[in-house]
Amino acid sequence: MSLRLSLLAAALGTVALPAWAEEVNIYSHRQPELIQPLLDAFTAETGITVNIAFVDKGMAERLVAEGDRSPADLVLTVDVARLIEVVQAGVTQPVDSAVLTANIPAEFRDPGNQWFGLTTRARIVYASKDRLQQGAVTTYEDLADPKWQGKICMRSGTNDYNVALTAAVLAHHDAAYTTAWLEGLKANLARKPNGGDRDQVKAIWAGECDIAIGNTYYYGQMINDPEQVEWANAVNLSFPVFEGAGTHMNISGIAMTKSAPNHDAALKLMEWLASDAAQKIYSETNYEFPVKPGVERSELVKSWGEFTPDSLSLAEVAAKRPDALKLIETVDFDN
Repeated sequence: MSLRLSLLAAALGTVALPAWAEEVNIYSHRQPELIQPLLDAFTAETGITVNIAFVDKGMAERLVAEGDRSPADLVLTVDVARLIEVVQAGVTQPVDSAVLTANIPAEFRDPGNQWFGLTTRARIVYASKDRLQQGAVTTYEDLADPKWQGKICMRSGTNDYNVALTAAVLAHHDAAYTTAWLEGLKANLARKPNGGDRDQVKAIWAGECDIAIGNTYYYGQMINDPEQVEWANAVNLSFPVFEGAGTHMNISGIAMTKSAPNHDAALKLMEWLASDAAQKIYSETNYEFPVKPGVERSELVKSWGEFTPDSLSLAEVAAKRPDALKLIETVDFDN
């Protein structure tokens, strides 16, 4: 067995396929079960086998260590920051594809074609149905208003999703404003930040707070979970905007590794994931927004209503992340 096949077998915990078999190997930040329906559909249509290894942490470091011997063709992530991390590590390559350029709007792909968004999700406000009127929070800036003192629950300020939101605040305003916003938001917390997005909705249901910040797709997961549906039924969804702009968005996305031993098959998968069929599966199974314009959302996702996505480029937001993280740490947000 070649060194590359050995690496793949170790990464996937399986025996590698024969060299003649057409396949694609993915290192994924996403739980495999979330994307397996997509990969199964791709294999059924093309005959190309897809192998996936879940790599929760240290993906960039792993790819650097493996170098040209890496078995990975593609990197699949949540949050634009993780995509940019692997690009900055020098372990990806640009992909020139008319299909990807046509199907994925410019604000959801790298200007140098190093990464491409596959789905979008909004970072929204979950608000108590019983204790707040629908649409009580209309802007992200409003979250720092003292009227919400002791009313807000959220996960750690240094969580990727919250760093991205803070970076977007910084991109729309400046450092002084963002610092004051973070201080105001921290003063409005009902408890020390902890848990995940769904835990914050549970806290609203339990009466610990009235407002939570979370990603849209978690509502879909909760409403379809017998143990969590009560939490979901306790809240309304609000899509706040930045003053004079739109609702903050983030992405799940993909990049091709520099080594990519199965380049052509990997490109086929990338392009297929941006197709109408794949985008519809994303919406129906993961409750995310299709990135390709014109693809219909699932009935559940459509029931959340229309909103205006922020037009600010995710690359521009991501560039602000290091400064945003410093501000979060400066105000000692989690303490």
